[in-house]
Amino acid sequence: MIRALPLFLMLALAAPAQAACYADYKAKRDDPLRLHYGVIELSENDCDLQAAATALRQRLGDGWQLLDVESVFGEDGLDQRRDGAGEYFLRY
Repeated sequence: MIRALPLFLMLALAAPAQAACYADYKAKRDDPLRLHYGVIELSENDCDLQAAATALRQRLGDGWQLLDVESVFGEDGLDQRRDGAGEYFLRY
């Protein structure tokens, strides 16, 4: 048991700590004009406004165009945004 403890500690410390990162945004689609508010999960490399905007532009589909990234936040902000995002909660 004591021999296994150092191995366990090495494996636990070697695993990268991944903090969850999310952004809320507004997007539009033309002809006819439609707007939506959504929440997207981001990689830890995209956890700032500019990187989130780039990721969203690449991931939005169905003719949606990014209007604005409202904020970038952690898991603690998900519940308060879930109802507002509706069907666009973690869709893209």
